Amino acid sequence: MDKVLLIKIPARLDALAVRRIRAALSTGGLPLDVDVCVAVELDASYVYCRTRDNDLPALEIARARAATVCPGGSRTVSLDGMLHLRSEPHEAHAPWHYIVETDVAPESEQDFNDWYTREHMPGLAAVPGTVRADRYLCKDGTPRYYACYDLITRETLGSPPWLAVRGTHWSSRVRPAFRNTKRTMFARLCD
Repeated sequence: MDKVLLIKIPARLDALAVRRIRAALSTGGLPLDVDVCVAVELDASYVYCRTRDNDLPALEIARARAATVCPGGSRTVSLDGMLHLRSEPHEAHAPWHYIVETDVAPESEQDFNDWYTREHMPGLAAVPGTVRADRYLCKDGTPRYYACYDLITRETLGSPPWLAVRGTHWSSRVRPAFRNTKRTMFARLCD
């Protein structure tokens, strides 16, 4: 599946920093889509670099450039796509980006992956207001699993249909196996 470079920046980016980072990552015709998200309640920004046609050299160039233009303490991780689901029409604008980063107890990993693939992510992708749901595996350390949801409204996250998907028996069985979990709501910054 696809590969994504995620740049984790321990600060909220301002407009000037966003322009500088976008320019550095887009220079020289790199075949990248750059998506910038700023955390709502934390001092953090995430920059996603997605290649067109799985151009891995472009991601390595982006990684090197990020090291020179991103604030100190920034970290880059490589993500491998595991599951991608679309709900709303592709043209729907999703200004909110919710992400769950987690590890899982080794003895529960198969059940955890089955739950995400067969029940949890398809259920959340079908909630009205969810535009897309993506799941990734990180091979650069922890957390290993990333679940990303692009939302039309921030309220989608706590809506009755969303909570119903989170409240299943299988969810209750799997959730105690989560380790090192971080849940963050981001605002997407458009060009």
